[in-house]
Amino acid sequence: MKTVKYVYWIATALVCLGYLGGAALYTFNHAMVADMFPKLGYPVYLTYLLPIVKVLGPVAILSRYSLALSDLAYAGMFFQLPLAFSAHITSGQPGWQPAVIMFVALLVSFFTQNAARKTPSPYAGTRWGMA
Repeated sequence: MKTVKYVYWIATALVCLGYLGGAALYTFNHAMVADMFPKLGYPVYLTYLLPIVKVLGPVAILSRYSLALSDLAYAGMFFQLPLAFSAHITSGQPGWQPAVIMFVALLVSFFTQNAARKTPSPYAGTRWGMA
């Protein structure tokens, strides 16, 4: 059980650091990101919204102020990461590898959260003897 808690916190830290790093990139190197977004097939105005979301998602997951909000953050990341992977692959732009790594870490974090957190998520299940 203790090992599962370590796995959860490592996976969660990886996802959160990835998202916070992305927010920093979007904020401090905005010109590069704004130039890349049309090549990926996305509108430039998203470069102003995504840094905010990329900070609020990890905050919701780590603080767990609201379980519903935490699960919503997981859901948002669950859809955003495959879209990022797909956009990078189809456009031929580099950068798809972090999306794959973070997606795997996100799944691990989500499915092990009930073993590591006091309030269990009703959506994460009770597999592997956790909860």
